Amino acid sequence: MRMSYTGTEQTVVHRKTSAIGEYYSQVQKSPAIPPEESMPDFELRPRPITAQEGNKVSFKTKVVGNPKPTVTWKRDSGKPLPEAAMTYFDSINKQHVLKIKPLSLEDGDTYKCVASNEHGDAVYAVSLVVTENPAMDFKKMLKKRNVQALKKEEKKPPTEEEMLKILSGADKKDYERICAEHGFTDFRGILKKLKEMKKKDDVEMVKILKPLQDITAKVDSNASFETMMELKDPNTKMRWFQDGELLRIQYSLGKYEVKQLGTKHMLCIASVTLKDSGTYTLQVGDKTIHAKLTVIDEPLKFTSDLKPMRVTERQTAVFEVRLSKKTDAPFVWKCKGKELKRDEKYDMSVSEDGLTYTLRVKDVRASDTGDYTLCLGDLTATAPLFIERIPIKFGCHLKNVHVKEKGKARMECEMSSKDVHIKWLKDGRDVTNDPRYIFMREGKHAELIVEDCDLADGGEYSIVCTQDNDAQEYVSSANLTVDERFASVTSGLSDVECPSGSGAELCVVLNDEKVDGVWLKDDKEVSELSGVQVVKQGAVHKLVFSGVGEEHEGKYTFRAKGAESEAVLAIADPPVIDPTMLEVLSSQPVTVKAGQTATIKIPFRGKPAPRVTWYKDGIEVTEDARTVVERGTDHTTLTLSHCVREDSGAIMLKLKSDCGTAVANLHLNVVDHPKPPQKVDILENSPKGISMKWKAPKDNGGEPVTGFLIERRPAGKKSWTKVGEVDSRTTSFCNDKVEEGKAYQYRIRALNAQGMSEPLETEEVFAGAPIEPPGVASQPQIADVTKDTVTVTWAPPSQDGGAAVLGYVVERRKKGGSMWIPVNKELIQDTKCTVDDLTEGVEYEFRVTAVNRAGAGTPSTASNPVLAKDPIRAPGMVTGLRMTDSSTSSISLAWSPPEQGDAPSGYILELRSDDAKEWTKCTKIPIAGTSYCVGGLQERMKYFFRIRAVNEGGVGEAVELEQGVFAMLPPAPPRFDLQGKVKSQLELRAGATLCIPVSFTGSPTPEVTWLKDGIPTSGREVITKGNGHSQFLITSSRRADSGVYRVNLRNEHGEVNYDINVRVTDFPRPPRNLHLLEEVPGTVTLLWEHTPDLADDPNAHYLILKRDASTATWFTATDRVYSNKFTITGLLPGRKYYFRVIARNSIGDSDPLDSKEAFSIAKEKEPFNLHVKPYVAKERAAKPAFVLPLKDHAVRRGHDCSMSCAFTGSPAPTASWYRGDIKVSDGPRFWQNTADGVCTLTIPTCTAKDCGEYTLVLENPLGEAKGKCNLLVFDKDDKGLLESLTESSGKEKHIM
Repeated sequence: MRMSYTGTEQTVVHRKTSAIGEYYSQVQKSPAIPPEESMPDFELRPRPITAQEGNKVSFKTKVVGNPKPTVTWKRDSGKPLPEAAMTYFDSINKQHVLKIKPLSLEDGDTYKCVASNEHGDAVYAVSLVVTENPAMDFKKMLKKRNVQALKKEEKKPPTEEEMLKILSGADKKDYERICAEHGFTDFRGILKKLKEMKKKDDVEMVKILKPLQDITAKVDSNASFETMMELKDPNTKMRWFQDGELLRIQYSLGKYEVKQLGTKHMLCIASVTLKDSGTYTLQVGDKTIHAKLTVIDEPLKFTSDLKPMRVTERQTAVFEVRLSKKTDAPFVWKCKGKELKRDEKYDMSVSEDGLTYTLRVKDVRASDTGDYTLCLGDLTATAPLFIERIPIKFGCHLKNVHVKEKGKARMECEMSSKDVHIKWLKDGRDVTNDPRYIFMREGKHAELIVEDCDLADGGEYSIVCTQDNDAQEYVSSANLTVDERFASVTSGLSDVECPSGSGAELCVVLNDEKVDGVWLKDDKEVSELSGVQVVKQGAVHKLVFSGVGEEHEGKYTFRAKGAESEAVLAIADPPVIDPTMLEVLSSQPVTVKAGQTATIKIPFRGKPAPRVTWYKDGIEVTEDARTVVERGTDHTTLTLSHCVREDSGAIMLKLKSDCGTAVANLHLNVVDHPKPPQKVDILENSPKGISMKWKAPKDNGGEPVTGFLIERRPAGKKSWTKVGEVDSRTTSFCNDKVEEGKAYQYRIRALNAQGMSEPLETEEVFAGAPIEPPGVASQPQIADVTKDTVTVTWAPPSQDGGAAVLGYVVERRKKGGSMWIPVNKELIQDTKCTVDDLTEGVEYEFRVTAVNRAGAGTPSTASNPVLAKDPIRAPGMVTGLRMTDSSTSSISLAWSPPEQGDAPSGYILELRSDDAKEWTKCTKIPIAGTSYCVGGLQERMKYFFRIRAVNEGGVGEAVELEQGVFAMLPPAPPRFDLQGKVKSQLELRAGATLCIPVSFTGSPTPEVTWLKDGIPTSGREVITKGNGHSQFLITSSRRADSGVYRVNLRNEHGEVNYDINVRVTDFPRPPRNLHLLEEVPGTVTLLWEHTPDLADDPNAHYLILKRDASTATWFTATDRVYSNKFTITGLLPGRKYYFRVIARNSIGDSDPLDSKEAFSIAKEKEPFNLHVKPYVAKERAAKPAFVLPLKDHAVRRGHDCSMSCAFTGSPAPTASWYRGDIKVSDGPRFWQNTADGVCTLTIPTCTAKDCGEYTLVLENPLGEAKGKCNLLVFDKDDKGLLESLTESSGKEKHIM
């Protein structure tokens, strides 16, 4: 409702509106959202709008979310969107837009913007209020009037009061037109009245309908302040304060939430704490209201008792108790006074609201019985747990057992549980501890065993089972029966073997002569078998055979009452070979050629089958790859494959059984080429010839030798040459074709019908006296070793080879190498040599070779390896033994290497406590370095130390520490150990956590004191102190927390400080008192008071924005101003502007400081003209033409654009501007000027909608002319696009 006043009379004008309001909701669909994804939310929220019918409105919003949300627009009433509505996405500003043009009264409603993705929906609803437009009503009325009635009756102009009613709902730009249409002439007077009415309407912008009320809330509950008010301007800013401090609601992470429902405004506070108590203030425009929040903290107590539990064994017991409020105090569950730990047995949990504590005891057993207690600070709750045992069941009962006397009885059963106690009864008597019985127990299985049962062991046996916390006994019973034994075998049957036709006897003796038995053969009675007699003589039972045949062989059994015996009767005949076969084998040898197979098969008789054994030359033949022995029941075969000469010899077959033995002898002859001749002797080796003699071969190969073949070759050659052949009777040969002093080698082969033998070779034979290289010198000996020289000595060879030794060659090589290097160029005459130019640290080996006229002899064996280095001396005494550090369990020592002797390879450190006499080594192996920390010491015990250096040369003298030392920390002044963790300069944002951790050392532990600006801290901080560290913490910092923080460390040995300069930054506070001055025509100078935060931040500055009164969009005039004064130029005459100043720092922007009223830029005053009749020349008529054409323009968004051109034409042409096909020269947004042949079109504060092609049409009676140009509006980041357009176009382009 809007109120308008005229003079002293009050008039109320009603408008059709819908309720102003907005609300927001968010619904989550997914139970869990991945970290990189999110629900939809509104980054830019639409605002409620109030507009007159006929105008156009736009709702704009910007949404965020991952995956990208889809956006839809709906009406809260359920009606479809108006036909005039259009929805689209503004890709430049990244906004979703709902545009309605033109408005009608029916469009008034609450419009919802719904953003959705797979994780949820976000809905933001705003109201659209549509008011009646009297001008629209008047236009409708004009359309309905009858034209003829208008001619007949001329209406009187409206009165001033009626005119005020008409103009009160119209736009300012339509005032003059509406007055002209109504015939109202006092235009200036009516404007003055409207201005006075507006001032009265604006007197009360905010009207409080219901103030805030004091409220009381409990800790962890939700609280909300409510007020009701009417706002003249729905965009009026509201700010909430707690105890004078502004609430940053958008950064509270859901702690605070502001809601609006119509005229009701609410501040909701979630999970209040004692810190939330205080006075809350709501500031709306020039109105301020207060209310107080009191938070009550109830005492902690149990709201329900811990109830006793009775559960069945192996089930889960659940204890549960509930608190009166949530607490951070740690809780402990105990059983029988012992603390329980969370594991597979015990499960401890706390409900999501933090009030219910639950303990679950899984798989309860009898041992779990007892009292369970919950300890929570000073509160305790206790309840007992009772276990009901599961009855014992027998999976397998005792079973009756029947055994014979002296037998073994076993009674067993299976129980359902292994946690039971058992006892055994016999005929009701407890025998659990009776040694007569054996008791076995394994898990659920129980056994009773009776060894060597007698008749007294028979009876009823019972097992009695009991369990803890269960008074009932569980019993299983069975009977044991022991039978009497009637007889037994004293002497049993034995197996019998005998020849065919001979007599035999089977005999068995029982222990009771009165017991009868029966004889069985192969399970059949022998009474029906012929030639068999059954004899019984007291306790002796016999089976007599008169003549044993094959029908009598088999298994015989004697069975009596309680007795039984078995035996086997078998026929046994000695082995026999046919005498004719024996005669043939002994008279004719078996002959085969070498490489062929010899097969010898001999048949025989005998039962049982005899053992077959073949012998060759008295040695038993064993089977292998060439030898196979086949053994049958009546024959045997020996097969020798690939026979060789060595297989020849005497072959014997031996057949043996228990009844006798048979033997067959034969001879096997394998024929082959002969063996080589034997032992050759050189009879003569003179220059005239070489004579030799040999012996016939040991084996002629089974056939006579027919002759001998003699060959020779010179020494060192490979090919042999035949030099002669003799018959078998001659075993000597003389070779007279020789060269004096030359060495030869001979070989001799024997010949027979099968071929040649292998050769018999001689040694090298000289034709005359030979000269040989000398023998081997002795192994070289090493002496006088240094790092680069060594002395080698040796003994001459024992043989000179027939000539004097001319000298020696000495060689060397690295140990493990294969290449020998001579150390002398000339022969060494002596048996001693000094070798130099050795490499230090390398091991060498040496050898010596003697040389005579025949050449070099065989090298000697290598000497023992020798290392080229100087001799090592034992190290001297260690110097500078001292203690470097100590603790309660260790002492650190350091020392310097000895100054005398060679360098040590390590050190032997020993210690002795004050109460000990023996020295103990600190390490098993020598210490490599010059320092060592001895650990594992007794605190405050005095220790003595000594040390010795050691190397390969030996162990040096010991050096003892002058005085004993104690295992304790050394006194030390305080010292900081920051290691880059804390900086001296610290800057953070307000609301962030201020955390200053410091580490330090000192003995004794220093006292820590924290100061801020020289004063000990006391307030919101939390200071933690430990052994060697301390931390200063403020969970939510404020600007007032800025300052110099000092941490002070002090103990009895010193004091030290460290300063940290902390600067807490926040959003700057807004500037104040904005003044506007027009010092220069066409410009505006802005003056304001500095924000208090400018001096503290060197990067803080001001941002100046301007807005044309005809638009709602702000544009930046300049973005970096450091003073409190700025002059804005480039303003269009006749326009009204609003100005805004914003303070900006690295955190963000302050609240804006806006000019309260629009500032008008005055038009240029018309000059005074003296009207004198000018001289008029005759004009020449000409159609319009362009002298200077239009040019393309590129303008940054928010800036003004002017398009100009020069033209001619007579009479003066009229100018019309078009954008596309739409005429814009008469539009309210554009300013056109045509004078003196120049036509200009000015477009203020260009937007993306102003882009396109512009056409200027010049017309006079003689014709028309058209000129075109293009306008491109770009953003701040589109300069690359602009440059590419400029380069690609040949036309000149104006860039503004």
